[in-house]
Amino acid sequence: MSSFDFLMQGLVTASDPMLLLYALIGVTIGTAIGVLPGIGPALTVALLLPVTYRLDPAGSLIMFAGIYYGGMYGGSTTSILLNTPGESASIITALEGNKMARKGRGGPALATAAIGSFVAGLIATLLLAFLAPHVVKLALVFGPREYFALMVLAFVTVSSAFGDSTLRGLTSLFLGLGLACFGIDQLTGQARMSFGVPDLLDGIEVTTLAVAMFAVGEALAIAALGNVGDDKVHAVKGSVWMSRADWSRSWKPWLRGTFIGFPIGAMPAGGADVGTFLSYAAEKKLSKHPEEFGHGAIEGVAGPEAANNASAAGTLVPLLTLGLPTTATAAIMLAGFQQFGLQPGPLLFVTNPELVWGLIASLLIANAMLLVLNLPMIGLWVKLLTIPKPWLYAGILLFATLGTIGANPSTFELGMLLVFGLVGYGMRVFGYPIAPIVVGLILGPMAEQQLRRALSISQGDWTVLLTSPISATMLAISAVALIVPLVMRMRGRGALLRQMAGDED
Repeated sequence: MSSFDFLMQGLVTASDPMLLLYALIGVTIGTAIGVLPGIGPALTVALLLPVTYRLDPAGSLIMFAGIYYGGMYGGSTTSILLNTPGESASIITALEGNKMARKGRGGPALATAAIGSFVAGLIATLLLAFLAPHVVKLALVFGPREYFALMVLAFVTVSSAFGDSTLRGLTSLFLGLGLACFGIDQLTGQARMSFGVPDLLDGIEVTTLAVAMFAVGEALAIAALGNVGDDKVHAVKGSVWMSRADWSRSWKPWLRGTFIGFPIGAMPAGGADVGTFLSYAAEKKLSKHPEEFGHGAIEGVAGPEAANNASAAGTLVPLLTLGLPTTATAAIMLAGFQQFGLQPGPLLFVTNPELVWGLIASLLIANAMLLVLNLPMIGLWVKLLTIPKPWLYAGILLFATLGTIGANPSTFELGMLLVFGLVGYGMRVFGYPIAPIVVGLILGPMAEQQLRRALSISQGDWTVLLTSPISATMLAISAVALIVPLVMRMRGRGALLRQMAGDED
């Protein structure tokens, strides 16, 4: 069967009334949390992991994907009206969108963001549907050494991409890898690092760590900041619709943003942030009105918002085909697959095609839902910005606690939630990224298993990792991705020291 046939079957599956309800719930929650500053899709999916533990796997995963897409849509609202990005990928949108809102053109800015997101999401989801099977064919030739090399690439790129320091990213990663060693050894059945505590024999729960790090840690960090003052929301004046001139200046940036964001999102070190910056730079260079940039150019909203949403679909390519998360939200979604006993990768397309293609097809439906939800209901989303932060984050803490108790009614698990929440708060205070520790815990056991299998097959000869062209290439890319940022940082530090010495002379 062709990709088109599978996609049609997926649309039939996704059209089930119950799955449509899950998609609607997902995009509604996603838009709401995208609008609220500081609460991203990763935090929300982490909170819902324990709640969905006993629900239908297809419905839960469709809801998670809807939250991811909705969060990307909703983030533009606060960027444009409040100059406060709801999530990091909307930072660029704030540059031009808020300037348009200050000039009374908030309506067209929101419209080009919503329509651009719809166009990008539609094209990118179709690209996902038609490219995924080809990536799966490539992944089917992978053996243990290729999978281990792929895991190393994921570790290095995630550590380098998140946070300002590669060293801090690697420190966070190794914390996660250390936590992954707790519990029963997968190959020998021996207990490791359980310290005589029966609850540790099953290892550290990914759900507990994710909820603690993303939800509890974030709530504590916001509480520690205190009241930093209220931002002014710029009201939407006039029509929300776009003029003919706005349409003519927006449609090309929508397409360019889509084809910039999708491949960037699919790259191991990509993510939506990079795509939005590249799209903004491209639009500034290609625009017929470069003088408007920095003062409210509509192209500066249209292009980055399209790139932002296209990257969300791009992120699902390595996640579904290789089991490789490239963003924090993708890492939490990977944990969501695993809690239902599903392992994303090439075999998932063979063993559970209905779920995979139903999930992909549901993204097309969710995309249409988001367009309907965003433009007519903009007033409702803006009202969410009036929720007091103490209420909001107290609710998050309550929801995190109840969700953890519901999934695993154990005082020990509740204690772990508190301890990891405090660790997450400490990591935020000292500038350590959160995503690598979760990725280390999720992928660590898989990397260990594949490495030990490869060494068992080769009777302990580690050079077998370099004899495969695929694994050797991925390990070489990992080394480059690790070394280049460190060399660049050392060069920059050396240049700064020389400049300071010159100033003293």
